Amino acid sequence: MNMTDKEEHSGNKLSLLKALLKILPEDAVLHEKEDLHPYECDGLSAYRKLPMIVVLPDTIEQVQSILRLCYELELPVVARGAGTGLSGGALPLENGVLLSLARFKEIIHIDPKRRIARVQPGVRNLSISQAANQFGLYYAPDPSSQIACTIGGNVAENSGGVHCLKYGLTVHNIQQLKIITMEGELLSIGGSGLDSAGYDLLALMTGSEGMLGVIVEVTVKLLPKPERAQAILAAFDNVVKAGEAVGNIIAAGIIPAGLEMMDKLAIRAAEDFVHAGYPLDAEAILLCELDGTNEEVSEHVARVRDVLHQSGATEVRTAKDEAERLTFWKGRKAAFPAVGRLSPDYYCMDGTIPRKQLPRVLKTMAELSIEYNLPVANVFHAGDGNLHPLILYDANIPGELERTEEFGGKILELCVEVGGTITGEHGVGIEKINQMCVQFNSLELTHFHAVKAAFDEKSLLNPGKAVPTLHRCAEFGAMHVHKGELPFPELERF
Repeated sequence: MNMTDKEEHSGNKLSLLKALLKILPEDAVLHEKEDLHPYECDGLSAYRKLPMIVVLPDTIEQVQSILRLCYELELPVVARGAGTGLSGGALPLENGVLLSLARFKEIIHIDPKRRIARVQPGVRNLSISQAANQFGLYYAPDPSSQIACTIGGNVAENSGGVHCLKYGLTVHNIQQLKIITMEGELLSIGGSGLDSAGYDLLALMTGSEGMLGVIVEVTVKLLPKPERAQAILAAFDNVVKAGEAVGNIIAAGIIPAGLEMMDKLAIRAAEDFVHAGYPLDAEAILLCELDGTNEEVSEHVARVRDVLHQSGATEVRTAKDEAERLTFWKGRKAAFPAVGRLSPDYYCMDGTIPRKQLPRVLKTMAELSIEYNLPVANVFHAGDGNLHPLILYDANIPGELERTEEFGGKILELCVEVGGTITGEHGVGIEKINQMCVQFNSLELTHFHAVKAAFDEKSLLNPGKAVPTLHRCAEFGAMHVHKGELPFPELERF
């Protein structure tokens, strides 16, 4: 940026600051450099940028006024929740406004008869279940970061959690959204019933990564707490056997509430961190939870134990009480921070594959790990094929981050190759935008851009995220050809 550009930037910032202070109190507009640093990245900390200004509104009217102002000035806006996202979706822009929804943290109303709760987007995921507990209800999606992540961010990324196999992702557990468009218009998406007329815009908004509107209220569905929940831990001396056991359980006609897998590296990290009683000599473990009535759970536990033994499990352990069940899950939910103790840095991937491809993908990932000389700890929602490989690396070693990203890209492309997708719940953000070029062809991407334009014609909401331009895809394809690899078939039309 030359001196003229700096002066213009400074002048624009000062004008914007004055306009925003007419909408918000002084403590809700952050503009000094030291105040902006906490917002420079989300959970993908390898990428950092300081926003021009951060705003912290606490009313819908304030959000509307901010968006109208930015629309008139043609300033980009990035909405942010708790910043726990892992794909760079909340990465700010140097020439834009970062809109924090952190002060929207009220649980507006819980209706136990209709089994719904109306909440603001800054409410933590776990807080919903805690508030609904008095009515014997809970909110099913439970990401590992549920103690910190917010419901608005969960909707933006369509988050899941360890119980998504039986109870679904965020999209299956919400009923209505209130959003504000870039022009400042307040819209209600969805309805008060289980279905609503017209196009399914509720599903469109869920997972749209802040590109179509700013969420200011969410109506979530609540479920009755099951009569009983029982967890089973199975150890395996081979990762592929554990992967095959997942398919065998589903083939037996049983849909567990949760079915999770961890490999040896993840097991040891979690055990050292939370002391969950995991078998340290195992190459992999499966955690299987069954819930329902007492009779149903008893029958399913016996059948699953038989399947696990027949699948080659070296040990099968059933939680003897509620405390041990929670301890089993405590280790799994602490796996991400636990792995952080093994290496200066780790790169958390997110891709989804058909369950039957799990053994093949695990084997190929192990080969790639050797090829790139980078260890991988595997933690994933095995039941629905949502992988979360954690690539360990050291950002202080020149070139290692770039090598890690290349390795991660190969994993995502492998997911597409076997019939899967490049994300399950973390979103695309900036992390996987190149791999969007692998999964989708030019016509599909053109339709994505058309949907974006229908909601945000000036492309001011979270621009540059999730959906690549055709030009970017052409460059990405050319890069692969230059490296001596075969071009992706769909890229030939760019």
